[in-house]
Amino acid sequence: MSQFFSDILKKLRIEKGLSQQDLADKIYVTRSTVARWETGTRLPDAAMISRLAEILGVDVNILLSAAAQSDECPNVILVDDRKLILNGGLPILEEVLPGATVTGFTDADEAVEYARSNHVALAFLDIELRNTSGLELCRKLLEINPRTNVVYLTAYSEYSLDAWSTGASGFMLKPLTPEGVREQLKNLRYTFWTGGEGA
Repeated sequence: MSQFFSDILKKLRIEKGLSQQDLADKIYVTRSTVARWETGTRLPDAAMISRLAEILGVDVNILLSAAAQSDECPNVILVDDRKLILNGGLPILEEVLPGATVTGFTDADEAVEYARSNHVALAFLDIELRNTSGLELCRKLLEINPRTNVVYLTAYSEYSLDAWSTGASGFMLKPLTPEGVREQLKNLRYTFWTGGEGA
């Protein structure tokens, strides 16, 4: 997933004469966290990348750019139990996120199964789903991958307070619009390369 960033991080660490444990101690994480970054199974957030750049004596933009390119072709999902919403929303997401693989689901369990085998960078979730809620689905997705950005979709603004308590990045009133999606991209907790001008 993130080979480009991992290669650069490992190279810079070795050039500084630091072990994984040395680097971990300097930025206050565990050695296993550094190991995951270097094997490409995890990416640090922007604040941690800034800390790494300072310790490694490199321009932060080099690491940020590497991290962005490491998440090439991110997976984006749209979950809504109404096919009409999916049919209208998927082309909009593909327009705004041309570098992403966009997949729609009408069933929450299918979305969870997909997330177990694919790194989901961004999930747009309807709050009222058949047999479950988008709030519960959000919790399951974040258990699988805490770096998944979640944006809730609903026709009812009164859900917004409940939505924020789940660790979501954003909240949108339906219908999905290109402008609305671009606005949400500015507020993601974990940035990733989208391939679009709104990235």
